[in-house]
Order: sequence, then C-alpha cells, then structure tokens
Amino acid sequence: MTEARLLSIHVHPVKAARGVAPREAVVEPWGLAGDRRWALIDDGGRVVTQRRHPRLALAAAEPLPGGGVRLSAPGLPSLDVAVPEPGETVPVELFSDKVEAVPAGAAAHTWCSTHLGADVRLVHMDDPAGRRPLAPEYALPGETVSFADGFPLLVTTTASLEALNALIAGGDHPQEGPLPMNRFRPNVVVSGTEPWAEDEWTRLTIGAVPFRVAKPCGRCLVTTTDQGTAARGAEPLRTLGRHRRRDGKLVFGQNLVPLACGTIRIGDPVEAVG
Repeated sequence: MTEARLLSIHVHPVKAARGVAPREAVVEPWGLAGDRRWALIDDGGRVVTQRRHPRLALAAAEPLPGGGVRLSAPGLPSLDVAVPEPGETVPVELFSDKVEAVPAGAAAHTWCSTHLGADVRLVHMDDPAGRRPLAPEYALPGETVSFADGFPLLVTTTASLEALNALIAGGDHPQEGPLPMNRFRPNVVVSGTEPWAEDEWTRLTIGAVPFRVAKPCGRCLVTTTDQGTAARGAEPLRTLGRHRRRDGKLVFGQNLVPLACGTIRIGDPVEAVG
C-alpha cells in the first residue's frame, strides 16, 4: 500500500484571497505561520469573504518578510502592505466571534476597495495568541486561531477528491467537474490514503508535528466558486449534499489543531490514528 505523504502546503496570508504554496511551513499553535493573519472587513466590521464577494478569488496575497503582504489583482498595480504599527484596534465580527484587529494604512483600504468595488478595510491580527480562542466545544484550554473560519488548519486528501469527482461525473452537473483541490482552500493536502480515510482520523502526525482532529469541515458556497475566474456553479455542494451530509453539514476534509510546533515539508510522511 502506498505510504501517505504530504503532497502540498497552502498558506493564505489574507483570508479569502489567493495564497502561496511553499515547500515547507512553520506550524504555530494557531496555524501555519502567516496564514490568515489579515482579513477584509466591511463598514460594519464584518469579515468579507468569497461568500459575498467572489472576486476575492482573483486577488493574490504573497507574504513578505516581517509579516507584511504583497497584494496583486488583474488590472491593478501590486501593493506592498507592511504590518501596521501597534496602536488602536478595531472590532471585527467573524461569524459569532468578536475579535480586535489593527487596521492597515489607507493605501491598502483603497486598493482592496477598488478591486472589489465595495468599501472595505484591511486589518491585521496582531496577537494570535490572545485575540480569538477556539470554539469551547472543540477546544482544549488556551487554544486559539487566526482569521481562519474556525480552526488552525484544514487537511484534505487527493483520494477523497478523486472519489468526489467520480460522483460529480455521475451526477446532474458532470460538466462542472473534475474540480481542482483549490476549491476547498486547504492548508495541507495528503496523498497515498484510501478515499474518505480522514473520516476516521482522530490524530495526525505530519513529519514530526502532531495534530488532533477537531471535526469534519462543513463546506459552504465558496466551494462552488472557480478560483481562477470567480464564476459560480452548483458543484460540489450538489454532490456533497447527496453523499457527504453529516450532522446537517456538507463535509469535505478535516479541521486540525496543532499539538506541538515545528516545521512541515512536502514529502513528509503522514501517520494517522483512527
């Protein structure tokens, strides 16, 4: 049987924007270093994602030394944004969570608003160790998370994507498949497993870094958004609704919480405990 390996790593410096795929990444208690430390908010302080603005898929964010980001999008000059100086924070609403964050400079707000055609501001999570605790029903004491939807990391597997694409091919919208993995915006992708093996995982070790599996990842409208064009379709939600409904959620992938810090690298062996 093929040994499970870490196939790819994905870091999204700005929540909901395109990220980067490094060959290695540092695992911090709240997620991969630099992942989702930035987010966009509307004039009411609510986090803006591809759910409301699919054009975010066309904006890219590249990490810069020191925690800054380089923003780029079609039709706009790129913009380097430095981590804002410590100062007054603004309240941010992310689902049911209330988080404090530091606003970026005016140039970043203008750039992001121009790209989306909506009034938004770019904010930075200055203290991921203390700003946003995990949901208590899934957390151990002291666990926190960045601007990710709910958990520090998301893992998916190539075998499960292949199985899902086979189901899509036999469904009502076969022309929409096969779907690429970027529809699911994972942090880590694992190869060499059986389809849906992750359903049974409770612990996962990538290289020397251990994780606990918190819960399956419930999927939303973002997965129907083509990450290259921002166009929306029916899949994979139509097929997930028929075949992958768990506790009222349409699931694909598993949410992870690090149990230790370290560095993970493409090609690392992956060991799972069910």
